[in-house]
Formats: sequence, structure tokens, C-alpha cells
Amino acid sequence: MVGYQKYQANQVEGAGPLGLVLLTYEVLYKSLGQARAAILANDIQAETHHISRALEAIIELSSNLNHEQGGDVAVNLSKLYTYLSKRLGEGMCSFSTASVDEAMALTQSLREAWISLQQQQLETYQNTPQQQRRVYAG
Repeated sequence: MVGYQKYQANQVEGAGPLGLVLLTYEVLYKSLGQARAAILANDIQAETHHISRALEAIIELSSNLNHEQGGDVAVNLSKLYTYLSKRLGEGMCSFSTASVDEAMALTQSLREAWISLQQQQLETYQNTPQQQRRVYAG
């Protein structure tokens, strides 16, 4: 397990700001999937654990929003994260996957948008002449 933990630590350390957002979305989506499986197995304890982990990821995403630079996008993401948290809380221990399914769909859409942004940044970086490149953090 120690080797895997080192691997994860290296992933986080080298990710850059945008990479960290994507890693957090990965944790969120994986936790939601595990919560869904727990619901289907009627395992309330596991469901609670995985929903809690998903909520931690949402809190992490929300607390790292830059409202000064992000403008309306940051405001809308904040509202969406609040909505996701509320829906997951409402659906907990209900023996229904509806709220988790909704959260998974929204998370996947958001994750795809962030991946697209990362790809755009990489293309811009690669198309910039080497002498004009600054340190790339994303």
C-alpha cells in the first residue's frame, strides 16, 4: 500500500492547479459510484461513508473557487456545488439512487468541461514559441 500512496502523492504534487481540480472530480465521481453500489447492496454504512467522501470532494472544489478571477463561472459553480451537496444529503439513506445518479451525471459533465479546458491550455502552450513560454502551471 505504501507504493500506491507514494504514487498518489506524486500525482498530487505534480498536478498543477487544473490537474488538482481534475483529481478532485475523479475522487468525487469514484465516491459517488461506490455510494451507488452501496445503495444497491442496501449497505447504509458504506453508503454513508462514500457520500461523506463525495461531500468532502465537493467542499474542496467549492472552497478553492476563485470568485475574483472566476466571476460568473465561479458563482454558478458555487451554486451547483451547493445544489449537489443538498441533493446528496436529501437522498442519503433513502434506498434510492436518484440523487447519486443525478450527481454522477452532473459531475461527469463538469469533469468533461475541465478536461476540455486542460486540453485547450495544453494546445495553447504547445503552439507558443519556446522563447515566449512562461512556466506552465496547468
